[in-house]
Amino acid sequence: MNNPSPTDPKVGAPSATPLKLFLRRVVVQLLRLRVWITERGPGDLWESNYFWAAIVGFCGAFASVSFREGLSYSEKILFHTDISLEFVPETLPWWARLLIPAAGGLIAGAILLFGQRLSAVGRAADFMEAVVVGDGVIRVRATLVKSLSSLITISSGGSIGREGSMVQLSSMAGSLLGRATKVSPARLRLLVACGAAAGIACAYNAPLTGAFFVAEIVLGSIAMESIGPLIVASVVSTVISSQFLGAQPIYRMPSFGIVPNWELIAHAGLGVVAGLIAPVFLFALRGGELLFKRTSLPVILKLGLGGLVVGLLSLDQPIDWKGGSVWGNGYGVVESVLNTDWVWWGLLSILALKVLATVATTGSGAVGGVFTPTLFCGALIGSLYGEGLRALLPHAHIIPASYAVVGMGCFLAGMTRAPIMSILIVFEMTHNDATIMPLMLSCVSAFFVAKSLSPESVYTRQLRGNKVHSGQPLFLLHVRDLMKTEPVCVLGNSGFAQVAASLATNTFKFLYVVNADQRFLGAIALQDLKPFLHDTDLPQVVIALDLLHDDIPVLSSDASLKESLEVFARHDGERLPVIDNIRDRHLVGSLAKTDVLLTLAHGAGGQQAS
Repeated sequence: MNNPSPTDPKVGAPSATPLKLFLRRVVVQLLRLRVWITERGPGDLWESNYFWAAIVGFCGAFASVSFREGLSYSEKILFHTDISLEFVPETLPWWARLLIPAAGGLIAGAILLFGQRLSAVGRAADFMEAVVVGDGVIRVRATLVKSLSSLITISSGGSIGREGSMVQLSSMAGSLLGRATKVSPARLRLLVACGAAAGIACAYNAPLTGAFFVAEIVLGSIAMESIGPLIVASVVSTVISSQFLGAQPIYRMPSFGIVPNWELIAHAGLGVVAGLIAPVFLFALRGGELLFKRTSLPVILKLGLGGLVVGLLSLDQPIDWKGGSVWGNGYGVVESVLNTDWVWWGLLSILALKVLATVATTGSGAVGGVFTPTLFCGALIGSLYGEGLRALLPHAHIIPASYAVVGMGCFLAGMTRAPIMSILIVFEMTHNDATIMPLMLSCVSAFFVAKSLSPESVYTRQLRGNKVHSGQPLFLLHVRDLMKTEPVCVLGNSGFAQVAASLATNTFKFLYVVNADQRFLGAIALQDLKPFLHDTDLPQVVIALDLLHDDIPVLSSDASLKESLEVFARHDGERLPVIDNIRDRHLVGSLAKTDVLLTLAHGAGGQQAS
């Protein structure tokens, strides 16, 4: 605790030196500024989650853009071309197709092995782990090592998405900011979640998707205490990233016109098909992980073997294939499917090969995301479904590409169990409002079918794979589990100068007052100092006891969260002092109302406050 000294200067002290007078005037000016901001703007600006969410969105955008530009630069150095990575193998001899992904896997594995040894911090916590069950801490060095490994894997042809590292880097920025400002664990987890939202928004130029991705998948709640900051972070990230990457939709496609009413039933059927296939894909991903684990190879050889499999798969190019390969995240192939007609054999062939490539890449332990490969598979499943309808109903003017668009959303809904996010991302990636109603029906259908077959999503599988367990049940939590220790306080006989300096250099609106035995006496409100700020000389007869309010509610450290909310209802403030017990009233910490609301809305997490 920031214990004030019992020998603090009291009234009647000798006249101050010019330097001390100057410092006191600086304190007065700072206090005037704080009072002015409090009266004319949000009084709890520095306590506002929206303010910090905007900062996280800004930092997350730069982190994500940097990774994306790093990928583009590395691909240009390696292949000397600007074409999409999926089409690069067509320009290479067979031996280069085979060896480049394998070499990339070996280098990426070496980075993971030696980089994590040098970082001396062990495995970097995934952003979901840090938010759902962790304390919000994401290690910088371990995260940078994983991101560099991911960059090598992706740029050398690994069948994995770049969004994974973009989200992780943005989440790391949120964690760094929260730790630098010493926020509580509940708010730290929220800032990490805001970073994840910023990363998704930047990856797909989709601010709504970024917010609802975290709300639906990570937090499992659309409570206003979190969805507001998530939206702010997503919007700020999108605005910043669009200055570098442009604001156009991710996928360009022709307009398909209004979907006939009868086709809504067909799109709902596509959702059922996607819901049936999603658990199969999840099973294949898990099977790939188990298969590589049984090899007992070191991580370098595992990633090299995964790259070699991708290289072998890229050697085959079936007849009637419109171009592209299993390299990369599949963006170029998806855009080709949306804009040109493919024969069913070409669609089925590249879908099967892409699934195998993704299973090999992720199973080997490569760092990256499966979000974009999932969109790839959904697009091809939808296009195949549309080709089948066109063959059955040759006079119905079926457009398979329109089903490819809807297929992306419903397969994603089946894989993630987040139908709202899946609807939003397809709309934001294409800006095609004609697909809204088909998307809604198909995503909901896929969600319920996939959930009935398997309760596990691609992200719950990830948490279970990391052997992460949930924290304490909410009904077992007490105030001491969430409070911040060492609150800022002053002694009752502290002079006005010390009171003013404490309020000027901290962001709280109330300053706690204790006696020499740390017994809580009351609190001083920032507004109470306003009458003393009009003179250049500080009052010489005012001490802390003259300014305090002794009717401030207090919380006992062993009180329940429900009891704390009842006390907050009687107090118009963000924080309350925490005492050890009613008899001794020793000040032991402070509790923020936002921390209680966030904990009740999203769960207890895995760590206690510190």
